[in-house]
Amino acid sequence: MTDPSPRLSTDITGLDTVLDGGLVPNRTYMVRGVSGAGKTIVGYHFLAAGVENGEDVLFISFEESATDLRANAETLGFDLSTVPVLDLSPSPEAFFDDEAYTMLSPSEVEGKSTANELRDAIEEHDPDRVVIDPLSQLGRLSSDSYQFRRLVSSLLSYLKRSGATTLFTSQPSSGDTDETLAYLCDGSVSLSRSEQGRSVRVEKFRGSDSQRGPHAMRIDGDRGMRVFPRLVPEAHHREFTIEPLSSGIDDLDDLLGGGIERGSITLVSGPSGVGKSTTGTAFARATADRGERAAIYLFEESEQSFRHRSESIGIPIDDLVESGNLRVDAVEPLSLSTDEFAQQVRDEVEANDTAFVLIDGTAGYELSLNDERSDIRRELHALARYLKNMGVTVVLTEEIQQVTGAFHASDNHVSYLADNILFIRYIEVRGEIRKAVGVLKKRFGGFEPTLRSFEIGTDGITVGEPLDELRGVLTGTPTWNEAE
Repeated sequence: MTDPSPRLSTDITGLDTVLDGGLVPNRTYMVRGVSGAGKTIVGYHFLAAGVENGEDVLFISFEESATDLRANAETLGFDLSTVPVLDLSPSPEAFFDDEAYTMLSPSEVEGKSTANELRDAIEEHDPDRVVIDPLSQLGRLSSDSYQFRRLVSSLLSYLKRSGATTLFTSQPSSGDTDETLAYLCDGSVSLSRSEQGRSVRVEKFRGSDSQRGPHAMRIDGDRGMRVFPRLVPEAHHREFTIEPLSSGIDDLDDLLGGGIERGSITLVSGPSGVGKSTTGTAFARATADRGERAAIYLFEESEQSFRHRSESIGIPIDDLVESGNLRVDAVEPLSLSTDEFAQQVRDEVEANDTAFVLIDGTAGYELSLNDERSDIRRELHALARYLKNMGVTVVLTEEIQQVTGAFHASDNHVSYLADNILFIRYIEVRGEIRKAVGVLKKRFGGFEPTLRSFEIGTDGITVGEPLDELRGVLTGTPTWNEAE
C-alpha cells in the first residue's frame, strides 16, 4: 500500500522518530533557538540527506560567506562542496559603499536586489530542498513589520509553488520577527541550550503528529547532531513468559520463594558497603551462566574497581564479558542526559536481546545524569517500565543513609517501582557488626517471611539460617528471645 503521507528524512538520528517519520514534503519549517543552539547544523543535515537521495538542493546564507559556511560544515563531517550556496552575507565593501542610499532607503535598495537574487537562484537550481539561514535577516530589508511579513509570505509561497521543501532558521528577538515567522511556517522546531545540556522540542507540525518533548540532543565533532527521543514505555512490548529465575545462590532463592521472576523489577536496598551491588552482580552472573545476556550499569563505581572487587569476592565476571554474555558500563558523571542513557539501554536490549539489567545506584543515577526536568525519578520510572514491558529482569540498588535505627526500604521513594524488595542491613550482636537479609515484598508469589544472616567472603555470598533467636533485627540492635 502506498504511504498516504510520504516523509523526507532530516538525516538527524532520532529527530525523524520525534517527527513521526520525518518532514512532510513541499512545506516550510522553522528551526529557532539562541546563538550556538545548533540551528545551522540542522540545515547541514537536511541538505546532506537531499544530496544522498540525488535531490537538487540550495543553501541561502544571510550571515556566513560561502567559504566560511563550507569550512564550518566540514569540521562537523559535512561535505558541502557540491551544494550550491547563494551568498547574501554582508560583504566588506558594503561598509564603505553608502552612495546607493542617497536617494532611497537601504531597505528599498537592498530589498529589491535581494529579491531578484533569490528568484534567480531558485529558478536556476530548481531545488527540492532549500535552507535559508537565517530568514529573520530579511527583517533588515523591510521598512516595517507589515512589509516583512508580506516579503516572507511571498517568498515561502513561491518556494512551495516551485515544489521545494524549505527549512529556515530564526533567532528569538525582542521584536515580533520570530513570532511572525512561527505563524507563517507549517512546522516549528525549537532548540535549547543550557548548563543541563541541549534539547529539542517540536512546537508546531501541521498535518502530522509528533512526540512531546523536550528531547535530549547532542552535537559531536564528527557526527553532527543526534536527538534522543523521550522514552514512552507503553509504545514497547515483547512477549515473554513469567518464570522464576535463580540468583545462583540456593539459600537466597529459598528466601525469595524460588528466585525473582522474569520481567520483574527488584529493589535491593541497604546502607553503604552492605552488599547490594554484589547481590545484583550475582543475579547478573546467574543470567549469563544460563547463556542469556546481562548488562550492568555502574553509577557509583568504576569498571576497573567493579571487576577487581567481583573477582576478590568469588563472583568473577571477566570470562562472561569476554564471551559476550555480560556487558559492564560505568556511566561518567554528568556526561549523559536521562534520554541519552535510556537510548543506550534501549539499543543494548533491542540489539542483543538482553534479558537482565542491573542499574547499580539509583542515587548515583539521579546525581550523574544531566536533566532539565524537575523530577528525574520519573525518567527512571519510564526506563524501568520499558524494560519490564520488554520482558527484561531488572535489579535496582539503592543506598539507605541510615545504618541503624528505624527501618526504611527506600530513601529516594523508588520502592513503588519494585515488584520485589530485598533489603540487607547491618545489625549489632554482642558488640559485633553483622548483616541480615530479608524480603519485604514479592508481587508474583510467596516468599520466606524470615530474616537470615548474610555474609560476603572470598567464596561469594552466604545466606545463613533464619535468625530465629533474635528479635528486633530491623531496629539494628536486636535482642535475644530468652536469657541464655
